Amino acid sequence: MPSFTRSILRGSAILTLAATTAAQPEKGPQQVFDRAIADLQSGRLAEAATGFDDLVKLVPALKPQLWQRGIALYYAGRYRDCRDQFESHRTVNPNDVENATWHFLCVARAESPEKARDALLPVGPDRRVPMLQIYEMFRGKLSPEEVLASAGDQLEAQFYAQLYLGLYFEAQGDDRRARQHIEAAAADRFSSAGGFMHTVAKVHQLMLRRSQR
Repeated sequence: MPSFTRSILRGSAILTLAATTAAQPEKGPQQVFDRAIADLQSGRLAEAATGFDDLVKLVPALKPQLWQRGIALYYAGRYRDCRDQFESHRTVNPNDVENATWHFLCVARAESPEKARDALLPVGPDRRVPMLQIYEMFRGKLSPEEVLASAGDQLEAQFYAQLYLGLYFEAQGDDRRARQHIEAAAADRFSSAGGFMHTVAKVHQLMLRRSQR
């Protein structure tokens, strides 16, 4: 997924954002975005989802760009809104396998893994390893073991394999294997390789540990 975690000033939204920020400097879109990201990173998931909702109300044209909102909605348990967000993001980022997998996760939680597979979004040529293998796993065409093997010894590929295996097993209701792979993805050795998505893995890890208490 493209990174918007430092700034949301992109494309045709720049003038709208600038005008809104000038009118409400203490509650401008960038400030609302930054707060929502901070809430997400800190595990304040309901607050993060609400923050992104506020951002969409401020600047509706931004909605398709906000894949981070979809992740916040997923962790806040708002699965139908989550599905809608990733369908919206596909209009500006149609090739991204991660977008399709998060959409799958939202549908699986709202309905079932079978319904999610039927509704799996098409993707384009995502050249990152092992993204196409991950997509084939969600399609039911590759095994989790094949995805993990395809990552080889590349640190970034290993991170994404572990993260999406964890999320895949969660969608299938296999809590033991989900926890195993999320814990692996959240390991500190993947911090640089995973970037913002490593933060997501850490948040997921935190949620799993809270559920054990």
